[in-house]
Amino acid sequence: MIRYAEERDCERLLELIYELAVYEKAPEEVTVSLEEFRAAGFGANPVWKAFVYEEHDNIYGFALYYIRYSTWKGCRLYLEDFIVTEQYRGKGIGTKLFERVIQEAKEKGYQGMVWQVLDWNEPALNFYRKYAAETEAGWLNASLSKKQILLI
Repeated sequence: MIRYAEERDCERLLELIYELAVYEKAPEEVTVSLEEFRAAGFGANPVWKAFVYEEHDNIYGFALYYIRYSTWKGCRLYLEDFIVTEQYRGKGIGTKLFERVIQEAKEKGYQGMVWQVLDWNEPALNFYRKYAAETEAGWLNASLSKKQILLI
């Protein structure tokens, strides 16, 4: 069953986030604490929402998103993380979660949906091709860490 994430799900979501980071060869990049993650989703000023796939009181996948504003396009749904735990892949759970996120974008009237996918992640690229998703060439990701910001 797919439902909105609840505060009680945060610990399991972080476990799945770590699983995704391991798959993406960057487990050391997961530095958010459970407390910060929980507050960001369910505190006074929540910044993210998520759908979870739950079966028999266990969460096997989720899609976490937030709204971003593009000066070129307007409000768009940004899919931050999307994972189905490895042993549950190939059962249609990812399709159900992804299509639920698409439905949310339609219901809220957003001007589209955006996300990132690693160029070597062929299973994900093939999944998104089924939806005729476009990938953008020529854009590089840029960021500053909290430590870098504090040094400026």
